[in-house]
Amino acid sequence: MTTTSSRGRRRAPTRMSRAAGKAAALQKPRVILALLLLLALTSVMLLDGYLRAEVGGDQRVRTGASAGKVPEKVLDGGPILTFQGGQATTVSVPDKTIALTFDDGPNPTWTPQVLKILQEYDVPGTFFLVGSMVSRYPSIVKDMVEEGNEVGIHTFTHVDLSYQSDARVDREMEQTQLALAGAAGITTTLFRAPYSSETDAIDNYSWPIYKKLGEDGYTSVFVDTDSDDWKKPGVSKIIKWATPEDGKGASVLFHDAGGERSQTIKALPTYIEKMKAAGYTFTTISGVMQEQNAAARQASGTGTGTGTGQQQAAGAAGAGAATATDGATGTEGATGEQPGNVPNGEGGTGTGANGGTGQTINRLQAAHREATGVTLYEGKALIAAVTLAEWTVPTLSVGLMVVGVAVMGRFGMMLILARRHYRKRNKRRFSWGPTVTRPVSVIVPAYNEKECIANTLKSLAKSTHPIEIIIVDDGSDDNTSEISREAARALGMTNVRVIRQENAGKPAALNNGVRSASYDIVVMMDGDTVFEPDAVHHLVQPFADPKVGAVAGNAKVGNRDTIIGAWQHIEYVMGFNLDRRMYDLLRCMPTIPGAIGAFRREAVLEVGGMSEDTLAEDTDITIAMHRAGWQVVYQEHAKAWTEAPGSLKQLWSQRYRWSYGTMQALWKHRKSLTDKGPSGRFGRVGMPLVVLFQIITPVFAPLIDVFTVYSMIFIDFQASLLAWLAVLGVQLGCAAYAFRLDREKYRYLLMMPLQQLAYRQMMYLVLIHSCITALTGGRLRWQKLKRTGEVGTPAGVS
Repeated sequence: MTTTSSRGRRRAPTRMSRAAGKAAALQKPRVILALLLLLALTSVMLLDGYLRAEVGGDQRVRTGASAGKVPEKVLDGGPILTFQGGQATTVSVPDKTIALTFDDGPNPTWTPQVLKILQEYDVPGTFFLVGSMVSRYPSIVKDMVEEGNEVGIHTFTHVDLSYQSDARVDREMEQTQLALAGAAGITTTLFRAPYSSETDAIDNYSWPIYKKLGEDGYTSVFVDTDSDDWKKPGVSKIIKWATPEDGKGASVLFHDAGGERSQTIKALPTYIEKMKAAGYTFTTISGVMQEQNAAARQASGTGTGTGTGQQQAAGAAGAGAATATDGATGTEGATGEQPGNVPNGEGGTGTGANGGTGQTINRLQAAHREATGVTLYEGKALIAAVTLAEWTVPTLSVGLMVVGVAVMGRFGMMLILARRHYRKRNKRRFSWGPTVTRPVSVIVPAYNEKECIANTLKSLAKSTHPIEIIIVDDGSDDNTSEISREAARALGMTNVRVIRQENAGKPAALNNGVRSASYDIVVMMDGDTVFEPDAVHHLVQPFADPKVGAVAGNAKVGNRDTIIGAWQHIEYVMGFNLDRRMYDLLRCMPTIPGAIGAFRREAVLEVGGMSEDTLAEDTDITIAMHRAGWQVVYQEHAKAWTEAPGSLKQLWSQRYRWSYGTMQALWKHRKSLTDKGPSGRFGRVGMPLVVLFQIITPVFAPLIDVFTVYSMIFIDFQASLLAWLAVLGVQLGCAAYAFRLDREKYRYLLMMPLQQLAYRQMMYLVLIHSCITALTGGRLRWQKLKRTGEVGTPAGVS
């Protein structure tokens, strides 16, 4: 944007304002994309949980209810219940006829074996399918229909519908119809309720459900004979219990899913052979209705008038499935209407081997309707979504295990190596070499630091080590230069130089300071940071070792008395400084903090100075110095206090720049992986650790929280809560140890549980946002955070 002075003249936007505008334009869509990815993950998990009855599952089963409102003719009638014309009618299976039915499938282990047996014996079956299983194993259902078997609905999640609302009942039916449409290109008019048995088990709670579904065009199917194979009583008893008495016909129930069904698989061939030997024929539910319909019409044609009541019922029920024994074609209307809550399809049209409008209907599959139009496409979309969930969730589960192992491994490494580092560096005999007493140059890059620069100079004025101070004003428009000079005069500091340059960014300001430095050691700090009096002295002591090229100091959060400040304080002590102890001992320090770091001037110039290639110039130059053969170490006793972001917006902006800049630096130095000798140590050790612990693990770490919340809500709240508390306990232990090493007050750890619930998730989103920016090729520029100047001299910080 452009700016207007008080005299009304318009000024061209500065380089920083143009960059800020571009960054703001780039950030919003990528934030949205990051949130969409999180939403997609949550949706996939909820879908998978719904399919497994973890989400919305209801295990209640009603027993012992009264049946006073159920008509006696229904309770005493046959196993097939229809409501043609609004009148409840039942149909019985003809003598010497068996309608072989299977519940709870499909199952990838048992259903194919059942289908193979039926095909070998040329016996059709009627399978009442659970919609969630259909959507998970669509190919089995497709084969089932193509082989001439009939299918019906057994709800989507296998719930007792008598406990459910009308909306839930409709949803259970519609979703199963969509699953059938996507799997086999059909819908169906057959229904069997979960936990149902014979018609005399219908009670006052389930009766309204059957009436409603009947009015919608569904035919409800019960059983005459139950094999009770789910009890696994043994093959002989399954065969015995499934055998009708006295040559009567029956709707016989087996199960092809819902548990271990090896006894069913063994019993089925013997049972079929036995019943065929006894003169029985096998058919589907539609086949039963066709036979009874034909018998009713034949009886009506013999001059007996209206025929018997059973024949009347069969005739009415038979209208629900278009007859095909004489090659007639099914049509809409009198020959059976599409159920009211079945998605639109070709009503009254036979499917399967002879599906399609105007074709001869397979009488054994007369309950099928061809799925067309929106129904077909919605069904295929459902199958696709479920397939995605079926692949995604197990993959994420493996990722969760990997992340969990990595997180716990990192904690273990930090504790062990940090302890070794502390004991090594705090031995009485430990020394870097001869005490470094020569003067050093302190470079302070500043851009609009009017709130903080005076405090920074005040802290440097108390330095116990001889220093020169170079303030590089990077085109500030808030009088930072004048405030710096006035503060220096007020403090009587004659060792301060103020260099003003056009706005070019932080790396350019630091490079200007390095070129202007008078001494061979340069200390770099931020314009919002204050040093402890002995910070510079401690910071430069490692340079007694000629192999050391850079030193990282111990940055502390000064404004830690707010919630956001306390969260960052915990992160600095545990996440940054504990990490630095570990990396120092492994000799692969990845970052010299911008708030407090020291360099050999010759080393900085050797690697080309501070690079503008990345947003993390401190990480960039640290890796470059490793690759140049210099050692980079951590000096825990050199402490500086910095002003951390005071709002979530500023925090997001800062961490977004940090994480994205780190990715840029790692990519820039990717060839370090193949570097040889001492200079390649960072590539061999540091690069993999940084990528694993600072990018991969945090990116996938939200899986832990997502799975934990999911488990708490839908699976086992107590176990999930205990697991989360155990992980929190480990983290709290690590944090407490880090606080002990840094001699910090433990009271801030009271904020850690809340940090885990809010702050950590924000950091995950920031990193995901950064990854998306990197993958989409976005670029950001250096951003200026709003400062308050509340961090004063170190003495004022507790």
